[in-house]
Amino acid sequence: MEEFSGLHPREVVRRVSSSLGCSPSSPQVAAYFDENDDLRHLRQHFLMPKVADLPASDLSLVDGGEECIYLCGNSLGLQPKMTRKYLEEELDKWARTGVHGHTDGSRPWAWAENNIEDLMAKVVGAKTSEVALMNGLTVNLHLLMLSFYKPTQSRHKVLLEAKAFPSDHYAVESQIRLRGLNPQHSMLMLSPREGEETLRTADILEAIEKEGDSIAVVMLSGVQYYTGQLFDMASITQAGHQKGCFVGFDCAHAAGNVELKLHDWGVDFACWCSYKYLNSGAGGLAAAFVHEKHQHSIQPAHGAAAWSERLPPVKSAHSAGLPPPGQSGGKLKLPALQMMGPHLLKAAPAVFHPQVFNLTNMQALRRKSVLLTGYLENLIQHYFSEDPAEPRKPHVRIITPSDPQQRGCQLSLAFSVPIRKVFQELERRGVVVSVTRTAAQHLQGGLFCI
Repeated sequence: MEEFSGLHPREVVRRVSSSLGCSPSSPQVAAYFDENDDLRHLRQHFLMPKVADLPASDLSLVDGGEECIYLCGNSLGLQPKMTRKYLEEELDKWARTGVHGHTDGSRPWAWAENNIEDLMAKVVGAKTSEVALMNGLTVNLHLLMLSFYKPTQSRHKVLLEAKAFPSDHYAVESQIRLRGLNPQHSMLMLSPREGEETLRTADILEAIEKEGDSIAVVMLSGVQYYTGQLFDMASITQAGHQKGCFVGFDCAHAAGNVELKLHDWGVDFACWCSYKYLNSGAGGLAAAFVHEKHQHSIQPAHGAAAWSERLPPVKSAHSAGLPPPGQSGGKLKLPALQMMGPHLLKAAPAVFHPQVFNLTNMQALRRKSVLLTGYLENLIQHYFSEDPAEPRKPHVRIITPSDPQQRGCQLSLAFSVPIRKVFQELERRGVVVSVTRTAAQHLQGGLFCI
């Protein structure tokens, strides 16, 4: 639908409904979008749960043979159809060849991540040499903070959101304590303005300008897990560097969701998981990024050196004259943060989903995402906006920014009625959403993320 390129989703819906001679909320609009979707063929690469297989479905209300409405990709992505094939191939190779599977076959286990790094680098806008597939998200964050967080008496603070993902908050706090510092003095947490839900970019930049001389690391989300806000990573990185800070991002909710240019933006480091928008499965292999400008200057501070399994198998690394940690076959790789290669069963499913990006690109996916999210936003506002004329009518408030350039594909919804009942009724009808239970200020103590 190139003719709508650059238009706000609301305007696209208006134009389409006008051309069809129907209401913007008419099913005809949805049918039009489906029929003219250049990426619709990609859906066939994924398995959609059937309503009958969901534990809370009420088959007196819905057809159990229908596919569910899955709005929970921000928590766990759907299974690619090829996952089972890849797993079975690796299990079969293990059974047939044993230890030889490390070096033989189309995907040798010793270099399993090499099958993914090129593809993953494209997803996040990085060079292959800047990306490593390893560990879990929080482990990678710890390793990166150990290397980049070098507090001094005058520059010791870490800037993060007050509502950062809990594991990020705990990781930063523990890294500060590890250096013998007090988190109350060294954690600089940003909160939205009174009465607002999201952080203004201007306020983030102002905080960096004001406190930058005391900030060692700016550590924010790419897309904020709770509000769905997409941070201006390019501007934040530039502002941080101007004040002499390292700048890193947790891209768990951004990778595969929005277009990233980690290398071009000059981001110092980043980490992300692969089981959300990258569909590798629960506990799937995570990833880390370190900009190439640090390849020679940043060394692991965890004090443990290890030969990554990416290196050729030999009896003695030193006697074989192998390259130092951080190189592979003479090719400069991400600094020696990688302590081991991935488990074969974790690497296998992760191979597939990034390959979908070879069938399209993040620009095309992002265009569709902006339209699809905007269309859903339009429907929610049409049916569930607050109406002063009907004060008792239940309504929904969207706390995610309305500007498509300030959000990913997530909409976070707060309700005027108890959320548990709404959640239960949706589940009974085969709708899968993510629920965040929060403080009472968010209406009835809960939030939907879809």
